[in-house]
Amino acid sequence: MSQTSTTTNNSSQSHTRVINSILGNTEKKVLLWLAPRMPAWVVPDTLTFLGLFASVLIFLGYALTVYDKRFLWLASFGFILNWFGDSLDGTLARVRKIERPRYGFFVDHIIDSVAEVLIFIGLGISPFVRFDLACLALIVYMLMSVFVYLGTYVNGVFRISYAGLGPTETRVLAILANTLIFFTNNPMVYLPFATVTLYDVFVTLIIILGVVLFSINSISMARNLSKEDRAAHRKVVLEERANRRVERMNRQQQLREERSLRKNPVRTFKLGKSASKRRSV
Repeated sequence: MSQTSTTTNNSSQSHTRVINSILGNTEKKVLLWLAPRMPAWVVPDTLTFLGLFASVLIFLGYALTVYDKRFLWLASFGFILNWFGDSLDGTLARVRKIERPRYGFFVDHIIDSVAEVLIFIGLGISPFVRFDLACLALIVYMLMSVFVYLGTYVNGVFRISYAGLGPTETRVLAILANTLIFFTNNPMVYLPFATVTLYDVFVTLIIILGVVLFSINSISMARNLSKEDRAAHRKVVLEERANRRVERMNRQQQLREERSLRKNPVRTFKLGKSASKRRSV
């Protein structure tokens, strides 16, 4: 159910990649099986940009449902292709030992951000989800992304799954939602305060879940960081006190020696002269 790996970049910094998701172990086995079987001309960048192309297909699939709901199948195929490209690129780099950690991390997540904008805008254009709800879902996704990237920076842990859900599980849920909507024709749901579609309800639940996860994890991380910073500050203060104590003791010892020299100058001179004679002998 979980995957953990460590990636090190060229500046000797590192982060631990953690995926505690429902499909995590199964996905890892599939990716490790696929990577060695990729032809030589397929490189990580090929797969990365394949994932971007797949997000364009998803956008077109949702947008074209204005004319025919069967384009939902194009969107679902796009999610599968997006998983293939987005998930396999890093595994292929590690298997072939051609990692470029900083470049890969940057490009992969920049493209992920573009892909999510395309996906949610396409969903909002479709007749199945209100555009404002799709935009709100996009905002929540971006907030979670910011949280993940900041967590990677301050903790060195790149965690991309929460409550057992990661990118792969999200894609599976989207495909299941597309399939359900295709066969049920997106029925209306009558609520006391509004009339919405079934897909609207699904997206609203995703938004609520995202807001809850973002809030709980942000508060928890802030508290942990505060405790760690206070502990680090106390450690620095104690070390400074210890250093000052040692310095004070050294100064006191030096003052005692100087007072002793002032009180017994003749004896000190004789001792010094005797020591000089011994050295000359």
